[in-house]
Amino acid sequence: MRLILLGPPGAGKGTQAQRLVARHGIVQLSTGDMLREAVRDGTPIGLKAKAVMDAGQLVSDDIVIGIISDRIDQPDAANGFILDGFPRTVAQAEALDRILAEKGLKLDAVIEFKVDQEKLVGRILQRAREAAERGEPVRKDDDPEIFKTRLEAFNRDTAVVGPYYQAHGLLVAVDGMRPIDEVEQAISQVLETA
Repeated sequence: MRLILLGPPGAGKGTQAQRLVARHGIVQLSTGDMLREAVRDGTPIGLKAKAVMDAGQLVSDDIVIGIISDRIDQPDAANGFILDGFPRTVAQAEALDRILAEKGLKLDAVIEFKVDQEKLVGRILQRAREAAERGEPVRKDDDPEIFKTRLEAFNRDTAVVGPYYQAHGLLVAVDGMRPIDEVEQAISQVLETA
């Protein structure tokens, strides 16, 4: 099973990815985690990424795509994977299509979390408040100003990825504003028909 979860920050993709990993024995592939791992391991692509990051620049699509390609080849991804944080642009989606085709693989589904973005801000504030009440650290990206910046970036750059996959017949939308268990059930129904 190979999936992409799309949606703005705070839509619940991470929560649902963890549940899918537990239920289906697949891995969640986060581009940020993969970049840090490649740099730590000193892989050829990781060394390129480190040089770019050390210079304070954004890592290019070519480097991110190379890291994804390498990661998909790892044994723990043989049963499938969930891409988290990738693709962020149509160019990255097209590159992913090429990578998968070269490996003889295909996506099973692209699940888009439809949410009310105004209500997301309230959700993030509540998540931060609950973490603080439990004595846990509040996630840096739960700061309302940082969250709004991330939401603007999503709307500017990543929202166009959904229509790309819709044109390819892979996109299925779920209501990300529903309770967590109901979203999980909706995703299960999508996967049964995929």
